[in-house]
This record gives sequence, C-alpha cells and structure tokens, in this order.
Amino acid sequence: MAATTPPKVVFEHEGVFIHSSPDESEDQDLISGFLRIVEKEGETLVEYKPLEDADPSNMLCACKDSSSVVEWTQSSEENPHRPVDHQLSYETEWDMINAVSFRRKVHANGDGGSNHVNEQNKRAFSFNVCDLRSVTVKCEGWSYLTFRLKDGTALPAIHFHQGGSKAFLDSLRKSVQINESPDDESVLIVSTYSKAFSQSFENLLDDTNYGFVQQKFKKDPYTTTLGGFSKVTNYLFDAFRAPELECQQRPAEEVADVLGELIPGLEINQQEEPGFEVITRLDLGPRPEMQRTGPVTMEEWAKYQDLEGRMTNLPHLKDAIFKGGLCHAVRKEAWKFLLGYFPWSSTHEERKLLQKRKTDEYFRMKLQWKSVSEEQERRNSRLRDYRSLIEKDVNRTDRNNKFYEGLDNPGLILLHDILMTYCMYDFDLGYVQGMSDLLSPILFVMENEVDAFWCFVSFMDEMHENFEEQMQGMKTQLIQLSTLLRLLDLAFWNYLEAQDSGYLYFCFRWLLIRFKRELHFQDVLRLWEVMWTRLPCQNFHLLVCCAILDSEKQKIMDRKYGFNEILKHINELSMKLDIEEILSKSESICMQIKSCKDLPHSVSEILGLNTVSEPSAALETSEYGILESPQTSPRSSHRQDHVVSNGHSHLKETTQNGCKVAFIS
Repeated sequence: MAATTPPKVVFEHEGVFIHSSPDESEDQDLISGFLRIVEKEGETLVEYKPLEDADPSNMLCACKDSSSVVEWTQSSEENPHRPVDHQLSYETEWDMINAVSFRRKVHANGDGGSNHVNEQNKRAFSFNVCDLRSVTVKCEGWSYLTFRLKDGTALPAIHFHQGGSKAFLDSLRKSVQINESPDDESVLIVSTYSKAFSQSFENLLDDTNYGFVQQKFKKDPYTTTLGGFSKVTNYLFDAFRAPELECQQRPAEEVADVLGELIPGLEINQQEEPGFEVITRLDLGPRPEMQRTGPVTMEEWAKYQDLEGRMTNLPHLKDAIFKGGLCHAVRKEAWKFLLGYFPWSSTHEERKLLQKRKTDEYFRMKLQWKSVSEEQERRNSRLRDYRSLIEKDVNRTDRNNKFYEGLDNPGLILLHDILMTYCMYDFDLGYVQGMSDLLSPILFVMENEVDAFWCFVSFMDEMHENFEEQMQGMKTQLIQLSTLLRLLDLAFWNYLEAQDSGYLYFCFRWLLIRFKRELHFQDVLRLWEVMWTRLPCQNFHLLVCCAILDSEKQKIMDRKYGFNEILKHINELSMKLDIEEILSKSESICMQIKSCKDLPHSVSEILGLNTVSEPSAALETSEYGILESPQTSPRSSHRQDHVVSNGHSHLKETTQNGCKVAFIS
C-alpha cells in the first residue's frame, strides 16, 4: 500500500531481434527491439518491445495474479496522489512527515491477464517473472532465448545478434532461481523465491546428495517462503515424500542430514557422544489441575497504581494477568508496561515526557526513508528490497480484520510506515517476511503509530534471532522443544522419532511468529499478554507447544499417523485451538516439571529454574518463584536481555559446553 512509483529498469539491452519466420529462409525480416527487466510495485517484469513502437504506456503487463492487469503508466500532475484522509500522528509538527499517500490502480477490465501479447503489436510482449516456467538457450553463431510460461505459452524467440544474453540471464538470476534441467542442458528451469526465507534453503540447491529435495524445491519453491506460512511445513512434507521413497523407511542419519540442510547449523545427534548428560526415564509425578480466572478489568488495573501513576505490587499484578489476561480496554496501557516501553516505576509525568521524546525519535527515523529520492533509492538495492517485501506483506496481513480491511485503509498505511521506519531503526535486519504478523496485533491494540512502533521494537528485541539470516532463534527453540518433549513423554517422542518427526519441524511456524497463524486474532492477544508476564517460567511458549502436542498425541498414536499424516494433522489444527484450555494445560505442565526433584540441569536451564541461588533484598518473588524487580522494566535496554525470554544465551552456553541431553528408555 505504498505510493505508486514509476517502473525501475534494472536491465536494458537494445539490438535484440525477433525473426519474422522461425525457419531459416533468407527473406525473413529481423525485427529489432529492446529487452529489459523492470521492477514495478514489488513485481519484476520482463518486457520486449520493437524499436518502432517503444512507448511503454501502450504495454499491458500480466501481474502475478493473472486475473489482474495493470497499465504501465506514470503518475502525472493531473493525477496526484490522494492525501490520507485520517492521520493518527498526535504530534502536529510531524504531520507533514506522516502525510504519506497510497493508491491502488483500479482496472475496469481484468480479462487481459493471460494476454501476454500486445494487441497493437504482436511482436511485443511482457510477463511477470513469477509466470515464467523455463528459458531455452540455443546458439547458432549467436545466442537466442525462448521463454515458456507456466500456462504453456511459448513466446517468440529473441536473438542476441550483438551479444548480451549472458548479461540478461545474470540479471534475471537476481529475481528468480535458475537451474539447468536434468533432462536437457539447453533448458533452464525457473523458480521464484523470497530472499527473506530462501537463505535458509539455498544450500539444498548446491548439494547433489539430496536430489529428491532439489526436485521438490524446483517444482514448488514458493512453499519455502514466508509469504505463505501455511506452506512452510508442507514444503518439508513434500521434500521428504519423494515418490520413490514414499513407502520406505528413511535412515535416521539421512533425515538428520537433510534437516540439518533445511535449518543450517541445527545439530542432530543420532547416538550418545562424550559430554552428553545421560538421563534415565524420570517420574515427573502427577500433573496438577490449574484453573484460569477472569481478565483484569480497568477498575482492578487502577488499584495497582499509586497517586502519581507508579505501578505497585507487581508480582500480584503479573500473576493476575497471567491467570486471566486483560480486558481489551486495559491493553492499550498495560501492553506498554509488559513490553518494556513504559517502566513499571514511572509516573504519569515521566511517561508523558518519554512519549514526547520517543515521538521525536520516531519521526526523525521516518523522515530518513520518506526523504529518500527516487534516484537515491535506485542506487540502494537493500532499501528497494525492504520496501518491496513490506508492500507485499502489508497487502495481505489480517485483511479479514476490520482494522485492516478495504482499500486505502489507514491501518494498512500505518502498518507500512512502521515497518519501513523499523528498517531505519535496525537496518542490518531490515524487514523479513513474517514481521508484519508480529506488528499487526500491536498496532490493533495501540491505535497509535508511535506507541505501536516502540512496543514493536521491544517485541522484536525478543524475537530478533528468529528472523536473522542464520535463524539462530529457530535452531535454539527446536532443540529446546525436543528436549522438553522427551522429558515429558518419552514414549510419544519415540513414536514421532520412528515416523521421522522427532525433530518437531512441524512446530516451525508456531515458534517463528508465536502462534499468530494458529489462533483466532483475539486469542493471539490473550496468549501474547500472558507470555509477556514472563510467568511462570522462561520459554513458556515452548510449554504451550508441549500442551498442544499433549492434547493431540493420543489421536496421532491411536490412528498410527505416519510422517505425512502428522504434518497434515498439525497444519489442520489452525483456528481450531482453545486458548484457555491450552494455557491451563501449559501451566499444569510447568508445575509438574517444577515439582520434579531430580530435574535435569539442561531442562532447568531452558525454563530458567533455580538460576538464582538467593533473592536479593531489592527483588520480590511472585507466586511462581520468578524474581521481579519493581524498579526496572523487563528489558531496561533494547537488544541486551532479549535472550531471557527465549533462553537463547542458555542454549548457546549449553551447546558450546557439550551439555546436551540423551534419554534412555
């Protein structure tokens, strides 16, 4: 939902010819034209146009959605961008910076989506790289290329009599994955991909030992991207379900190796090694029943504030939030404390000053990207990539929610602007697909651009490693989750292991965006605010995973689900989960683990149990034995203690010291 920008030419070459006749007759005409690759509104287009009719305003380009046709026109003074109707900035001196405009081109006729040939000139064509299936490369003294689209259309061969075919293909590779066909060396198979997630899978394409994985990746590479979260686990499912292997049991070593490739750096151990903490089957004792309570109301919240606005009796307040969540009317204020934007000990006046300071800081960062000229952005590929990904994701984030539905929605505008500004705040990370899912509920609750941004910053401090190129957060959590599940139910874990599912990669989506795609929107709000209390232990979200699996294990085992069925079953749980039941069971599991006298050290590390020997006088202890400081926020500074919630630092220390866990039945 960003402002329409003119097309950006990333490759252009003149002196490219189409032969009027496919045979070698001497009297055939050579039609000279130019070939170019263009980026427009997040899409990458390939265009050929004869020189005698090179006015790009006449071109019709098929978009990724073939039912949508856009006319390639530039904004003119007669059609200025429509100003935003509603501004949510509360600092009037920044209104100019906040006044971004968005427009979506409305097309009266979408029937031309499959028409790749301009009716005015049969030799001209334009297509989206997402619609490209293959490129055939031939050489007859010069090189010529033939494009074949996914709908079977074969476009006229283009001849490079004056060279340039290699430069064109090199430029095309920046937008798509190109691999040589195993059946015909002259045919290049084209696969589109998302830079944000394909980094985790790029090693597969270079490893000839996993031919069946390569075939699946090439066949449907988009399933590896975060653009469609529901397809991530399906990709893993398909990658292992090669036709020739579908009915065979795969060796454990092979599965471990392939999973190591899917998530680079994830260590899978098939046998005991020196340095392992060997643990026999443990009797955890009975699992207590835990009851949920009602949400904290406005009246109850007010009782925890003193006359100057300081929050008091924090252990009891956090216990109440953990036990029942918050009424929606309380969330706008309470989430700022839970996420560390507001210090718990701050007064009303201190918070007003903080908001003023943070407002200025936010809009200074926003001005940075708002003031980038088209010429500057043309020379900044990273900023272009970030903007393109954000525009795509904003367009499809929670569009069934009234806050984000409809065209030119102010909520979508704010979603876009906050994500673009976050790129200025953390340019190294920038934007990765999936981050819009984390921002959407926060903006929905805050209804304010600046407050939503700083709360999002705090949340991203916690989730940062999930989205880094090496995905360290995901590697960490998958190992931790496997450790916990083996402790809780070794028989079930052994069953999953026997079905090649012991690495719990089907939980990838759960962990990556904190169940955002698994629960109804209001349930996501409840789950997140409960987790942000940091009660009753560290990494409570891992126990939420265990609770869901505990509820489904009997069905999985009784029906003898195999690898394929397990993945399918877990995927189909989306929007069918009872959040209150899950939270109650998760708390019960935590209490059961805490009651174990001989708890393995590695499990204590994951859950943050017994990590402090004696509480200091300045700390208060909650009902769950979690130490709380009434004078500091959960994260006093960004990027310094985000490891506390995810336990990343503990796992790093554990793996470096070789303190891993092996269970003996």
